[in-house]
Amino acid sequence: MSFTHSTQRVPLIEEDVAAERTLLDAFVRFWAERAGDDLRVTYDSFVASTPPVTGVTAVAVDEADAKGWWLFPAGMEDRTTDSALLYLHGGGYVLGSATAYRHFASQIVKRVNRPMFLLDYPLAPERALPVAHDIALAAVKWLGGQGVRRLAIVGDSAGGGLSLSVMASLVQHGQSGASGDGHGNLPALRAGAAFSPWTDLSLSGETMTDPRVRDVLLTRDYLADCARKYLAGADPRHALASPLFGIPPGMPPLYIQAGSEELLRDDSLRYAERARELGNPVTLEIWEGLHHVFHFNVAELASARAALDRVAGFLASYL
Repeated sequence: MSFTHSTQRVPLIEEDVAAERTLLDAFVRFWAERAGDDLRVTYDSFVASTPPVTGVTAVAVDEADAKGWWLFPAGMEDRTTDSALLYLHGGGYVLGSATAYRHFASQIVKRVNRPMFLLDYPLAPERALPVAHDIALAAVKWLGGQGVRRLAIVGDSAGGGLSLSVMASLVQHGQSGASGDGHGNLPALRAGAAFSPWTDLSLSGETMTDPRVRDVLLTRDYLADCARKYLAGADPRHALASPLFGIPPGMPPLYIQAGSEELLRDDSLRYAERARELGNPVTLEIWEGLHHVFHFNVAELASARAALDRVAGFLASYL
């Protein structure tokens, strides 16, 4: 598979036109019916509705430097690996859990045929910047200690932004082991992927206020509230919170996908443009007519399945 490291617009697959309308209506009903419920429980239920892949084994981890789940593809009975994925979940830094994301993550594990560590990090407002970032960095070092020598980092939404900021920190401090098989206790950072990443907590992208964007999952007010809780008074343009404003040269190859109908579309577009200006290889795809992290809907959308197949091919080629 070849990767162009450019921005591409992917037309909506014809069979998904009606399915997307049905999904958007279902999203509106789902959230309206649970308006008074615990938001974290509701979000976990929403994410966990992605069907799991048969054959992927989940093993809980509860250690000082890593809490979450190992996911192993079929055929890995010994559960040792020198190449792996690290997944950082979304939820605006205030929602989400590794447990809820296991089904969706299994879709990636099956396609890449590599183990994945799905990290649980503390949420805001209980724990604010830079705690999630620092815990993700500690998880990278922990993975190196587990024998992982080649690593790709993946995330969605806020987790996509967190993935990009963690990769930037590794590169800036010369700790990425970006070529070969790593050095010391750090794996080589070979590639990264992000689904609808939140890269700008200052909310300055044009799609944040564009009335033509029909986002039924996110509102600007909701994102502003999440940013306030996560930042806890820090500058929203701080590079650890908003990787758009702290892109170093030397980033690993990146694959970013977003839907055209989401407030965070410009977060992906601007990140890819700035990253390329610094000489970083980035493939960006904007999937026309689709919503925020449409990848969850593998059961309903051929586009979701195709998008995950593309990202999986990219990741496997570097691992």
